[in-house]
Amino acid sequence: MSVTSPRPSLPEVHRSIPIPAGKGFWRKLMAYAGPGYLVSVGYMDPGNWATDIAGGSQFGYTLLSVILLSNLMAVLLQSLCVRLGVATGKDLAQACRDYFSPRVTFVLWVLCEIAIALQLLFKIPLIWGVCITALDVLAMLALQRKGFRYVEALVITLVSTIGICFAAQIWFARPDASAIALGFVPSKEILRNPGMLYIAIGILGATVMPHNLYLHSSIVQTRAWQNTPEKKREAITFGTLDSTIALTLALFINAAILVVAAATFHKAGHYNVAELQDAYQLLSPLVGVSAASTIFGLALLASGQSSTLTATLAGQVVMEGFIQLKFPSWLRRLSTRLTAIVPAIIVILIFGEQSTGNLLVLSQVILSMQLSFAVVPLVMFTSDRRVMGDFVNPFWLKVFAWAVAMIIVGLNLWLLLQTFWVWLG
Repeated sequence: MSVTSPRPSLPEVHRSIPIPAGKGFWRKLMAYAGPGYLVSVGYMDPGNWATDIAGGSQFGYTLLSVILLSNLMAVLLQSLCVRLGVATGKDLAQACRDYFSPRVTFVLWVLCEIAIALQLLFKIPLIWGVCITALDVLAMLALQRKGFRYVEALVITLVSTIGICFAAQIWFARPDASAIALGFVPSKEILRNPGMLYIAIGILGATVMPHNLYLHSSIVQTRAWQNTPEKKREAITFGTLDSTIALTLALFINAAILVVAAATFHKAGHYNVAELQDAYQLLSPLVGVSAASTIFGLALLASGQSSTLTATLAGQVVMEGFIQLKFPSWLRRLSTRLTAIVPAIIVILIFGEQSTGNLLVLSQVILSMQLSFAVVPLVMFTSDRRVMGDFVNPFWLKVFAWAVAMIIVGLNLWLLLQTFWVWLG
């Protein structure tokens, strides 16, 4: 099996951001900050909203523990992406192409494209909103001509907007602090209750998304660190710190969405709120603040736009990394967006706007099913000294990484068994 020399999947921004030499900790942290926030938007996109709102309205605060555990898994997996990208100079898609057979590579590529299509498919639950999201192609091109830092700055601004909006929502909702604390304690009922398990798997799929693993291992290479073992270790340290801080913010936002749903919809007896439209209409009357629904809509808009930007980048990484399609950057992004816009319009026209909530939850469950096909190769590569050299995962990290992989595989198998039993019964 031949191994090709890495060609960057994002050549226009590869190693484009300088790292200050001999500067202090905070200067270096700021230089490396950015990729983690681009990845974090995938952890707070409309798919997360649908699963968190459904979980909070149906089961109160119980599924907060699932959000916490999913986020901890995400922190570990994204740190492995940083390690792979820095140590090998390859993203996850390129590593799969180089180290797996063509047949396996093709299957993984198809599964990843399906995952990205699902991610892009249900962005904004209005037909004109879906069409408007095509403008992100022009925005991405304009910003990248100015520099990748401008893309990162836009996404960070959108993420901050979401965080501020939900801080306000929590203030309006006045949730029970003791109930929130209990919600972060795992419950056996999650595994016993098929409905709760279904939402929990959806939360997992919406949190730890397959395309984020491919994207992060690529965009971490936008930093121009020196190609020495010492500087690579520094890049891994600061890249991991960047993603951990960003995912902590994502944890707050995801938990806040579920808390607001529990404190408003579940408390008022609205146990089946899954549609984003219903949440928007019910929020202001239930919390007694007229601006609550408007703030909710603003946060949703920021969420949808930021996640479409990063998912479009992920599509470029996957196409270039797996099958080395060498299109101009504008054409790659336009084709990625069109493959999502066309089926999105068809789905909305057939099923109607009121079906998007349930479709969002279903899409996140399907994403979770596909997650294993990205996580297992990532853990395999970063645990293999032949691939990673001196940057191979230490023993303790291998144990945790494989444990996370097995948990993801096991939960998905358990959901399939539960579904099968329901069909039989």
